Amino acid sequence: MDASATQDRLHYMDHLRALAMLAGVFFHAALAYSPLMHDFWPLADRQSSAWVDVAAWGLHLVRMPLFFLVAGFFAAWILGRRGGMALARQRVRRILLPFLVAWPLVWWSLSASTDWALANVQHPSPLLEMVRAWMLLPDRPRMPPGTAHLWFLYYLLLFAVLHWVARTLELGRLGRWLLDRHPAWVLLGLPLLLAPALATVSAPHPAPEGLLPQFWALVFYGAFFALGTQVHARPDWLQRARPFAPWLFAGCVLLYLVFLWRLRVELPGSETPTASWPVAALEALLSVWLTVSCLLAGQRLLNRPNPVMRYLAQSAYWTYLLHLPLLFAIQYLLMDLELHWPLKFALASAGTLALCLLSYQLLVRHTPLRRFVG
Repeated sequence: MDASATQDRLHYMDHLRALAMLAGVFFHAALAYSPLMHDFWPLADRQSSAWVDVAAWGLHLVRMPLFFLVAGFFAAWILGRRGGMALARQRVRRILLPFLVAWPLVWWSLSASTDWALANVQHPSPLLEMVRAWMLLPDRPRMPPGTAHLWFLYYLLLFAVLHWVARTLELGRLGRWLLDRHPAWVLLGLPLLLAPALATVSAPHPAPEGLLPQFWALVFYGAFFALGTQVHARPDWLQRARPFAPWLFAGCVLLYLVFLWRLRVELPGSETPTASWPVAALEALLSVWLTVSCLLAGQRLLNRPNPVMRYLAQSAYWTYLLHLPLLFAIQYLLMDLELHWPLKFALASAGTLALCLLSYQLLVRHTPLRRFVG
């Protein structure tokens, strides 16, 4: 990619965004059949498979870091082409307004489907059983509000402010200096920054859904957002990092096998509320190396027009907003059915994706909503 390429459409960035969106649908659908999440996920099914954990946690380690890196890249792209005021207007129109509108609707829909499940599901998950018992308490406390899966938008708003502060203080010079060095400075130095933050939360790291910003999430996801802005400023960095691609791939395979083994040893729970330093280091290395590997693979394999991928990229925002409420409704309906888990997983993920794309085609693609969530 040369410097002028950033002025044209970057197909591989769009396509990576589409693939990250698809990964989100499949990841959330897979959690119902994850042995590791059986006691913590409201949609947990009676059936589970260790193979789900083998696939799911790799997606978990790269999906959101890739989203934030792409978001940071395009924030810098808009800033460079249109200026700060255009970026601020775009953040309000594309992030703040959709968040304010979608938040109560998502909260209501998730609550409504869970209330239905509490009253009707005959084979509830352990978490649903716990909620049923909690609902019977006469003086139960009110549940604190959360952002559900919209925490991504919430943190993008925070990063918009931090991005403005960094530009005002000219902190980008530090990032440009770092990317001008040997690529190993990022590939090894960034995980060193992220490991202490990941050591403050459980492994796999949770979604920061609370309204109070969490320091670990600001550091972890903010680092990828910042890396995206700097990749835009130094478009030759990916080419200089490309010789490391085979080593990154081999390292990811080896470290991921170790990570899965450590998850079996350090099961999340009250006895292990935070990740050990070795596990935090593994998460940090894998998140950085997998994300950079996706960028390198995407630039080589996806940097060309593709109508299907472009359509998925255009619908990615709408799919992101809608997929979790739909998935909750569908998987609650599937919990009592005597079907093998791969079929349930296929029905849930395909049904969710189909409804998201159909509603995008009917409600968004050719309507004014496209300016906000298209």
